[in-house]
Amino acid sequence: MNVYGYVRVSTREQNGDRQLLALQALSIPQTNIFMDKQSGKDFQRPQYIRLLRRLKKNDLLYIKSIDRLGRNYEEILEQWRLLTKEMEVDIVVLDMPLLDTRRGKDLMGTFLSDIVLQVLSFVAENERVNIRQRQAEGIAAAKSKGVRFGRPSTTLPENFQEIQTAWKNKELTLRQAAKACGLAPGTFYDKATQLDKTDPEDKP
Repeated sequence: MNVYGYVRVSTREQNGDRQLLALQALSIPQTNIFMDKQSGKDFQRPQYIRLLRRLKKNDLLYIKSIDRLGRNYEEILEQWRLLTKEMEVDIVVLDMPLLDTRRGKDLMGTFLSDIVLQVLSFVAENERVNIRQRQAEGIAAAKSKGVRFGRPSTTLPENFQEIQTAWKNKELTLRQAAKACGLAPGTFYDKATQLDKTDPEDKP
């Protein structure tokens, strides 16, 4: 039997030290701890896939909490079934002692474990949905107050059209025209070509 640990944080900026310390306290070899810095919305994660390839029958997998495994209710249940039923791997969720497949392998123990898993999986996904809803509501509220999202619009100089015309007539190179406007060459090119597409009556 080999012992493994799995750690997941949602972004590259987040720190997985709390999970790592909990697993290292169990004397799990460092080479057997797999860590993804990726959203838990699905299981297409490189380190998790590597872990699946390593796991064999009767191996033991530790995770800190069920939401570290994933956040999609149906997929968590499917992965749990794959690991415990098809691959015959044991799983221990450290933050929830009831989710320890080494215990209660009789019918009642399995039944209780399945109920707890379904409840926790639902809570994990529900929290993910709530976060997205709060973000959407926050953005809507900010927009209603006049907050603008995305890059600020580029301010063009008053003589932009004259410079654009000079560039168009090949009196100025792209770099010269961009420099005269205080813009990057790519930005000048985009603005200049947009101006060409504007209806003549709409031009300044």
